[in-house]
Amino acid sequence: MYDSNELLKPGERIDELHRNDYKIIQNTKLFCFGMDAVLLSGFTKVLLDENVLDMGTGTGIIPILLEAKTPGRHFTGLEIQPESADMARRSVLMNKLEDKIDIVVGDIKEASRIFGAASFDVVTCNPPYLNQSNGILSPETAKAIARHEILCTLEDVVRETARILKPNGRFYMVHRPFRMVDIINICSLYKLEAKRMRLVYPYADKEPNMVLIECVKGGGRNLIVEAPLIVYKEPGKYTDEILDIYGYSI
Repeated sequence: MYDSNELLKPGERIDELHRNDYKIIQNTKLFCFGMDAVLLSGFTKVLLDENVLDMGTGTGIIPILLEAKTPGRHFTGLEIQPESADMARRSVLMNKLEDKIDIVVGDIKEASRIFGAASFDVVTCNPPYLNQSNGILSPETAKAIARHEILCTLEDVVRETARILKPNGRFYMVHRPFRMVDIINICSLYKLEAKRMRLVYPYADKEPNMVLIECVKGGGRNLIVEAPLIVYKEPGKYTDEILDIYGYSI
């Protein structure tokens, strides 16, 4: 048995996840998870007994949420930053999920070497959104790595995903709409065909600021565009669907 406070290090906090009484350890000086990770966990489909890899898992938010929401067999998080991986491992211990979730320190660019070819049914990723020509680099290294393509590019993510997915395996990613041309072209280059897409809008009358996409390894080219996902019905008030994805009672 672990006392939650015994697992904390200086500068860290424990946040509630509103699923199965799970909690997560975070440090605001590093990179805390955002809505994009939660929405990706709601968009991802994991079937009974499937094995899942989350690439660039940070503090482990997506594996922990997917374990709570889906009947998957096992979940693995791959993270290159040791400090974030350490927090993820301690969150796994705090939630008593050692038998269901593994956290591995490693580079996304080496994922196929680390895990082997065709080793997962599902891969998820909330990758850095910005390449070096977009946005202002954070002065804090951990945040810069999370937001910008410093240690890996979109093509690195897609290439390694294609290698480690089983035939007909599924890839789920959250990204920014302005990268959609790159996303679809690069995924198609590696035989990951876009099958399902959903745009996320802050308000119904605003432009979308996120895109959720599902690709299938070796799949056909029929793409389903789902109904828009609206975050706020008015300032400060989430829509019922967002509340449901977060696990709040409506």
